[in-house]
Amino acid sequence: MVDHDAERIADRFADARPRDLRGPLRFLVWLIAGQKWRVVRASLIGSAWMVGLAAPPYLLSRAIDKGLRSGDTGALVAWVLALVAVCVANAALGGLRHATMTKIRTYSAYQIGLSTVRHSTRLGAALGPKSSSGELVAIGLRDVQNISTALTVTGPGVGSAVAYVVVAVLLFVISPLLAAVVLAGVPVLAVTIGPVLHRTHGAMAPYREQNRVLINQLIDIVTGLRVLGGLGGKQSFLSRYREDSETLVHLGYRVGAASSWTGALGSGLPTLFLAAVTWLAARMTAEGSITVGQLIAVYGYVAMLVVPVSFFIEGAQQLTAATVAARRVIRFLALEPDHGAGAREPDSRPGVLCDPASGVEVPPGVFVALVSAKPAECVEVLERLARFTASDATWGGVRLDEVAIAQIRSRILLAENDAALFAGTVRDAVAGRHEAREPALGDAVSAAVASDIVDALPGGLDSALDPQARNLSGGQRQRLRLARALYAQPEVLLMTEPTSAVDAHTEALIAARLREARRGLTTVVTTSSPLVLDKADLVVHLIGGHVASTGPHHELWLSDPAYRATVSRATATRDEEAAQ
Repeated sequence: MVDHDAERIADRFADARPRDLRGPLRFLVWLIAGQKWRVVRASLIGSAWMVGLAAPPYLLSRAIDKGLRSGDTGALVAWVLALVAVCVANAALGGLRHATMTKIRTYSAYQIGLSTVRHSTRLGAALGPKSSSGELVAIGLRDVQNISTALTVTGPGVGSAVAYVVVAVLLFVISPLLAAVVLAGVPVLAVTIGPVLHRTHGAMAPYREQNRVLINQLIDIVTGLRVLGGLGGKQSFLSRYREDSETLVHLGYRVGAASSWTGALGSGLPTLFLAAVTWLAARMTAEGSITVGQLIAVYGYVAMLVVPVSFFIEGAQQLTAATVAARRVIRFLALEPDHGAGAREPDSRPGVLCDPASGVEVPPGVFVALVSAKPAECVEVLERLARFTASDATWGGVRLDEVAIAQIRSRILLAENDAALFAGTVRDAVAGRHEAREPALGDAVSAAVASDIVDALPGGLDSALDPQARNLSGGQRQRLRLARALYAQPEVLLMTEPTSAVDAHTEALIAARLREARRGLTTVVTTSSPLVLDKADLVVHLIGGHVASTGPHHELWLSDPAYRATVSRATATRDEEAAQ
């Protein structure tokens, strides 16, 4: 039989973001509603399996009273065969129950993962200021697991409630007193566990927050290790990380203490309850109120009740952790981009990009270079022109925040110098989100002066790259990023320092080939390299984030002392860094 669950899941993933983010319970309900029929099936199977656990004690008691005590061998064999059949059937139900729970858990994990990834892309550049890498890592590693695991309680949880009622009825047939003890005892167990669960919930929230802070610090230390080594700040950061780690350990002890009490009470109290009921049933057997077979049935029923009671306690603990995790997830999903949604279609003809905040105007089809003594000022201009941050920037006279974001992303590309390179092949890295086509792929690699990288790798374009292309040097990674940007062939290409990590010879080749590859298309780069500036059609010099002068490189070099000082200082600094 073909299982079409994958197809149905794919259809439901078309709208992966919950519409109601008012609370963690609503978020959990959204995950259940997306697979309601699977949850119903899990509840039915879980109920059948849980009730099936109560059948062996009943059949065993009948075998004793009707077969063994009366000496009826035929009845004994019949009841034993029925017991074997029920055990086999329940084993099969257990397998189905586990498979269904796995599907529920897997669906929930993918749904949460997809909603956070899609929302991350929706946030775009606003993701960094509004959230952190540690928050996303914590969601991906811990919160997804906590939430998806907790949702498996939907099957055994319903089954436990049904089994509780069935066992109560069976006990009532044997003895109303025993039934009353059981009916009263299980709620007492739940009330006893309640305060401990509340304490666990209170301890988990600060632990989760401190864990997020620590992950952020670890990411910052690892990614900036070389910089910290150069500045001599490693010990300071490591000391703070050690202090925060100790705080996390203390918070972890609080969570562990509460969780251990929950586990101890969860296993210990049902055992004490079993002993108390068994003692009462043994007294009734000795008095002749119930038979030996009924005593065995009572013991089996109460022993079986340990399973649903344990499920209740474990499920409550899991839901506690899931509530904390869901609160973090919905807080992330509630973040909104800084810029407007936009719905207008831009002019299909190339238009002038204008940034009123700085005064920069980029005519269509030209190669423009931005220069500043503070490179961050140039980057801010590009982020506004790419609509990565809110601004009054316009494109062809239309405000960018009024244009549909999908149109901007398909026609304007901001290629950052530290853009991610994912694990895969070189071909995949250069093609990016586009289909890998020849000879355009080779042309982009050649224009980025990256052919030597491909030739040196054993598999050429099909060679494997580590995450972030760590098996390549900094200059090689930069050229692959440039090749990816050129291969995309956007109408407007904005690049930050595309040649900062290569030598002068390679830089001269890149500058010449970049101009040729982008002929007739709009290109804006931030750079202070004379080799690149000399190839630009227009150079814009920024002082204090505003346009100070514009013109070709050689004219500004001769006429603008401030421009000349900026380029000379930047060139000298880069030469010193290269010498080191």
